Amino acid sequence: MSSSADAGLSVALEGEALRAAGLDACFGGRPVVLEVGFGRAELILALAQADPARGYLGVEVSRRRVAKAARRAEKAGIENVRLVHANAEFMVERVLPASSIRECWINFSDPWPKKRHFKRRLFQPEFVARLCTVLEPGAPLHAATDHTGYAAWIDGVLAGAPGLENLQAPRHWSETAPARPVTAYEAEWLAEGRHIAYFEYRRK
Repeated sequence: MSSSADAGLSVALEGEALRAAGLDACFGGRPVVLEVGFGRAELILALAQADPARGYLGVEVSRRRVAKAARRAEKAGIENVRLVHANAEFMVERVLPASSIRECWINFSDPWPKKRHFKRRLFQPEFVARLCTVLEPGAPLHAATDHTGYAAWIDGVLAGAPGLENLQAPRHWSETAPARPVTAYEAEWLAEGRHIAYFEYRRK
């Protein structure tokens, strides 16, 4: 690999390692695209492979998924991706500098459907406010969920964020997927006839 290999950084990283090294050590000054909760990593690897001019940073709480996706990236020779084992809150609060992210994807985060678990949902006003600060001005934020109740929750949080602008206004969200590869889970849900809510916002 190029600059990241010179810095001794592997595809798979712990959050603290990225914090110590910095984004430039990973991506050599490329614009950075963030995916929070990359799951099977189909999307981030496909985007990175198709767009070597950007750096792709994936964050996932499952160490097993990070390791598995890193092996796939290395086998495919994808040099512009780094996969971090950390939670999203730690990344936006402690690791990512202000105005450092060119684009962000958050697809199908856990809806935590039981009311007593709502506090565990990723989309919270505090998280989104901090996320806004790490996005570059004008940077898009893409989100999606297949859970109706969570869609309404996400809508409320994003609409209430003063730093964000809804690109689909006056609609709250769309059921038409953005121009990106469809994930395996997403394809299954669409085949089952589930309604998926796609949100498109950007930092003001």
